[in-house]
Amino acid sequence: MMQAAKHCLKHLKLFLFPLLILISHKADSQNYSLINAFAHNDYWHKRPLYDALDNGYTHVEADIYLRGGKLVVAHMLPILKKQKTLERLYFQPLADCIAGKNQIACPAYPVMLMIDIKSDADKTYEALEVLLDKYRSIISGYESGEFIQRQITVVLTGHKPYQLLKSQQSRLAFIDEDLMRVKQDTLAKNVYQTASCKYSRILKWRGEGTIPPPEHDRLCAFVMIAHKFGKKVRLWASPENETVWKELLSCGVDLINTDKLVVLRDFLTSSSKNYAKAE
Repeated sequence: MMQAAKHCLKHLKLFLFPLLILISHKADSQNYSLINAFAHNDYWHKRPLYDALDNGYTHVEADIYLRGGKLVVAHMLPILKKQKTLERLYFQPLADCIAGKNQIACPAYPVMLMIDIKSDADKTYEALEVLLDKYRSIISGYESGEFIQRQITVVLTGHKPYQLLKSQQSRLAFIDEDLMRVKQDTLAKNVYQTASCKYSRILKWRGEGTIPPPEHDRLCAFVMIAHKFGKKVRLWASPENETVWKELLSCGVDLINTDKLVVLRDFLTSSSKNYAKAE
């Protein structure tokens, strides 16, 4: 009898241990959101979307191609996998979280999903519109001249359907503006949500020594103009180090682009100025 009880206790421990880890991990991931963190090419991670959400990210990016009528998530054509669709990797899991069907790693809202279009801009957007309409109840929109905030905001980058999107009076997507053009085009939330460009187009400094004052002033000027028109700023392909991150944040850059989810998370939550937002 004692042996049977010990056997049952052993199996109970084997069951409870991973369960406790899961509960603890979920509790940790729900305590904060990293308002300044951007998960670049999120789908490259072992657990697309979930790795980002677990670490407090609420800004994620996915590259897509239109192939055979499907919106496939991939960076380059040779590695296309048809089962990795935009809906399966992102929209369905987020919808399940909002509906209470998925308790693995649900985020603080709103979440920004940046979609980098790699195929034809207009044709891909037309296919994307069908998908967005399916999840209309949870996606932010531009409706009757007004921005309506919902749980998920979709922003398009890469091959951008500028003219098609701008001509629409109602839609469920916005555009990532070229930060270098922010002075020329002052349209705000009716079209743009963010303004981005490659780091090297503004800064040559890589984090060694002090940033040259002209480069610091140049960056701050672009950020100030973008903020004036209600756009969040992001620099992609920026050096992945704390010295650069601190300088970007000091100039008001809103989103730090990274492939190193945990490293940036630790920096943002442990720095003297905490950049995480408690839920």
